[in-house]
Amino acid sequence: MIKVARNIGLDVKLPEQECNDQKCPFHGTLSIRGQIIGGIVESPAMNGSAVIKRTHQRYLPKYERKLTLFSKYHAHVPECIQVKPGDTVKIAECRKLAKTVSFVVVEKVNP
Repeated sequence: MIKVARNIGLDVKLPEQECNDQKCPFHGTLSIRGQIIGGIVESPAMNGSAVIKRTHQRYLPKYERKLTLFSKYHAHVPECIQVKPGDTVKIAECRKLAKTVSFVVVEKVNP
């Protein structure tokens, strides 16, 4: 049986593969809400999840310098999206999937 990827309401390209993951926003029943964040995959070593690192800069007027800060997010990676360390991805907020996982990867930005 061929599953058709459903529209999740974001301007992202649909995955080319199919999956049977219930936590997939395209082929499962997971709904997306809240923030959309871009970042770089730091470690896809978790079972079905990955660590995404987002860097941003803040200006410090006292020292007249920019301070580079980073945030780490744990995100679920559906079976239809393959990621490796160094890939740039978009993650979207969803319901809590585990103790620390409340985001899901919706698009791999770089080819």
